Amino acid sequence: MSEPSIVRVSVPGLWARKEAGERIVVLTAYDYPTAEILDRAGVDVLLVGDSLGMAVLGYENTLAVTMEDMLHHVKPVARAARRALVVADMPYLSFHVSAADSVRNAGRFLKEGGAQAVKIEGASPSRLDLVRTLVEAEIPVMGHVGLTPQSVNRLGQFKVQGGEGGAGAAIIRGAESLEAAGVFAVVLECIPLEVAAEITKRLRIPTIGIGAGPHCDGQVLVFHDLIGYSRGYMPKFVRRYADLDGEVERAVRAYAGDVRDGSFPADEHCYHLKPAEKARLKAALAGRKSGGGA
Repeated sequence: MSEPSIVRVSVPGLWARKEAGERIVVLTAYDYPTAEILDRAGVDVLLVGDSLGMAVLGYENTLAVTMEDMLHHVKPVARAARRALVVADMPYLSFHVSAADSVRNAGRFLKEGGAQAVKIEGASPSRLDLVRTLVEAEIPVMGHVGLTPQSVNRLGQFKVQGGEGGAGAAIIRGAESLEAAGVFAVVLECIPLEVAAEITKRLRIPTIGIGAGPHCDGQVLVFHDLIGYSRGYMPKFVRRYADLDGEVERAVRAYAGDVRDGSFPADEHCYHLKPAEKARLKAALAGRKSGGGA
């Protein structure tokens, strides 16, 4: 039997899902084998997030991640994805200097990286202008409001946004402005569920929540958090579906023990000469030894 055709998730397809009330599944991915598994499992959107700085590269935050870092990880994810929409996160300073640089950098994610869209943080007037410029350049853009990790130095720490002082209304206006500027979806990170629900109700485009409650049109998590492949502080919004960290450590400890006590590799892990080749080798070595005397 021939393999059934695979229909790739598209921007219009995501809009149709919101209209139909179908939830959208989003996960981060940073490498080929992981992206292949997630794509096969039916994840709708693979976000190559600059969260790779913390999840994969060992940085304290996302600010040190470069364009080259991102491209290095976007390429294998795009090669693996046959169905999912691949979105590349634009890292810090890749869209902050000039419109020309921003379009060039975003374009590299599509042209070189193989992604279908990019994501940028914030909803300031300059970001709205940038969204319009990118969309004019035929680059689909996903927005991001609430907690924006690239603003960590201004915020002081990663914490819930929009919970006091009328800040929730500002986030709602920011999301609406992003939609008007042309984003095809918007990530809502670490905001009260009431604020996220209001945004989701007001927007025609999908909202993707992370720490924003159940009323969003879709949800995203960092893959390493979901599978328990990370240690240390876990945000309240994370649900661990596996303990891969513990499983990997147990497997490595077992391997190390087997190497040290000589039980690995066992005979079943070894290659053997056929009897005739074994005899030929023995004869050749014997002849070399007898012919080498003084």
